[in-house]
Amino acid sequence: MTYSHKYGSITFVKTTLEIPDAIFRRAKSRAAERGIALREYVTEAVKDKLASDAKSSEKPWVRHMGKLKHLRKETARISRLIEEDSEKIDSEMWR
Repeated sequence: MTYSHKYGSITFVKTTLEIPDAIFRRAKSRAAERGIALREYVTEAVKDKLASDAKSSEKPWVRHMGKLKHLRKETARISRLIEEDSEKIDSEMWR
């Protein structure tokens, strides 16, 4: 089916899904609670899953960025100590 929309045409595909009965009942119940059609609920669920998969397929280290932020002050302190120590001249070393 193709529907006209202000942004162009939207095409829907009819398909048959085989899902466990318990999941079907829960999905149908949740859709009814929200006052939407099961078709719309399933579409949202698939979109959410695809978006989630897209995020997880990004560079895996990206999700860990910023998690060590609480150590920045300690890292700066250690760097400062190393810098101060490296500025000292060891007289034994220059003999």
